[in-house]
Amino acid sequence: MKLLKLLLFVLVLFMSYSLRAQTTKHTFTLSDNAFLLDGKPFQIISGEMHYTRVPREAWRARMKMAKAMGLNTIGTYVFWNAHEPQKGRYDFSGNHDIAEFVKIAKEEGLYVILRPSPYVCAEWEFGGYPYWLEKEQGLQVRSTEPKYLAAYHKYIMEVGKQLAPLQINHGGNILMVQIENEYGSYGSDKDYLALNQKMFIDAGFDGQLYTCDPEAAIKDGHLPGLLPAINGVDDVAKVKRLINENHGGKGPYFIAEWYPAWFDWWGTKHHTVPAEHYLARLDSVLSAGVSINMYMFHGGTTRGFMNGANYNDKDPYEPQISSYDYDAPLDEAGNATDKYLKFRAVIQKHLKPGQTLPEVPAAKSSVDLPAIHFTQTYGLFGNLPAAKLHTNPQTFEDLSQDYGFVLYRTSVIGGKKGMLKIDGLRDYGIIYLNGKRVGVLDRRLKQDSLELTLPKGKVQLDILVENLGRINFGPYLLKNKKGITGGVLFNGSLLKNWYSYGLPLDKLNLKGNGLQISNGKPVIKKAIFNIKKPVDTYLDLSKWGKGTVWLNGHNLGRYWNIGPQQTIYAPAEWFKAGQNKIEVLELLKTDQNDLPGLKKPVLDKLGPQ
Repeated sequence: MKLLKLLLFVLVLFMSYSLRAQTTKHTFTLSDNAFLLDGKPFQIISGEMHYTRVPREAWRARMKMAKAMGLNTIGTYVFWNAHEPQKGRYDFSGNHDIAEFVKIAKEEGLYVILRPSPYVCAEWEFGGYPYWLEKEQGLQVRSTEPKYLAAYHKYIMEVGKQLAPLQINHGGNILMVQIENEYGSYGSDKDYLALNQKMFIDAGFDGQLYTCDPEAAIKDGHLPGLLPAINGVDDVAKVKRLINENHGGKGPYFIAEWYPAWFDWWGTKHHTVPAEHYLARLDSVLSAGVSINMYMFHGGTTRGFMNGANYNDKDPYEPQISSYDYDAPLDEAGNATDKYLKFRAVIQKHLKPGQTLPEVPAAKSSVDLPAIHFTQTYGLFGNLPAAKLHTNPQTFEDLSQDYGFVLYRTSVIGGKKGMLKIDGLRDYGIIYLNGKRVGVLDRRLKQDSLELTLPKGKVQLDILVENLGRINFGPYLLKNKKGITGGVLFNGSLLKNWYSYGLPLDKLNLKGNGLQISNGKPVIKKAIFNIKKPVDTYLDLSKWGKGTVWLNGHNLGRYWNIGPQQTIYAPAEWFKAGQNKIEVLELLKTDQNDLPGLKKPVLDKLGPQ
């Protein structure tokens, strides 16, 4: 009995100690030249990695890779449209469980820099804003407009419930929290920035707050009293001068975004920059005691329909590809690259005496998966939802639809030739006459018109429109409605009475046994296949046309034969030992039936534009 009581006493003592250890509060403050962690100088060596772009099952493995490269911190945005996809409906589960992401980082000995700003850019759909903000009449993002502030406040309060307790001053591992995001590139309203600060504090973010901006925008984008961090500059003297000028002549000094390469968009070459281009610069920054966040350390994949797009008055519309490889130190699958190893060697030079880095984990196995043969083909138009009838075409937002496709259908009197013009095509339209594909219009190429010859009689005109990604950067954030945003004319006459079929494709409910479809109408191919052991592979879609792939219900992203991306990464974490299901939406080359897997990705091959 005495032994039992002693064991219980020891157990209670241990649990009490463990609980105190988990909730021990630390301090993270600023001196004139350095960050101070519990009063001692601390240099942030951080790498950006987004929880939404990495399978939840792989978060810990990626963090071990970060630790092995010498990072002590992970930076991440928080994506509003991931957490409030529909107004008032919040989601912090599964791959959106940002609190768990932060907790795993702590377990792996990593701190976190949190970037929960309402706008994130990040090559992410609408810069992270939820599509439904476009539905609010008069709403102005990144402003003091009341509707925007009300929606933003509700959202950030929910984020605070998840993450404010995980700040370092509350026993967690979040060192700092970023206010807004490169705001100086968009505006200069200090009252708006001050409201951001107040809302963050109301949400419980009572630790260190900061702003970040590129060189030309830091004056407009920082809020007096907060630390101004710098993006895209790594000349130590310039970094110190810019921060001193905007922070009362003092530091500390933080490069909030240091770019080891760049992202890609459809129809242009894959961006790569050799590691040697950065080694001396990284060394000089670390030697000077300047803190740094690599954007990206690991890009991962922008799955589903969540890629963004660039657009301005000078350049065409440029939707980004699904791979967010970024030529980062850690590749899309989470393996060490040459850049990783060389950055690691630089960081090793700056370790404290007696400090060592963990061994670099072995690369994940990847296979040339035998070609999957598709035996079932479903017509997309044979799986349409109920239609909505309106005089004029309705936008995605009018239909309360976020992403995917909308099919627009009307009837015209045939037996004539003329020009079909779509006013405001957003973004990619496939035109069908009586179910036969007759042409494609592509916003990237500034196409909005197509000459048609209508057969005699009553003709069914279908226009399948794909949202290729809302603009995520620049002055046109509120010109982001999707679908057909104006009218459709034939020979100058406005066509009316449109049926709209919403196809968000968040779930595939395929009906029937699968039929062979002709006339170029879009199809969904389905196959069941078996593997002995889950492994990584890259699905080779170079012979296919354009579409999307689902693996066991996970949307892996888009493919498009214009390149540069010709493969889609299929992570081992989403395969199953035994039976697996794959579905492919193919819009153009509908006769394809075989899909092999490769050991390595193809991200650098352009096709016909």
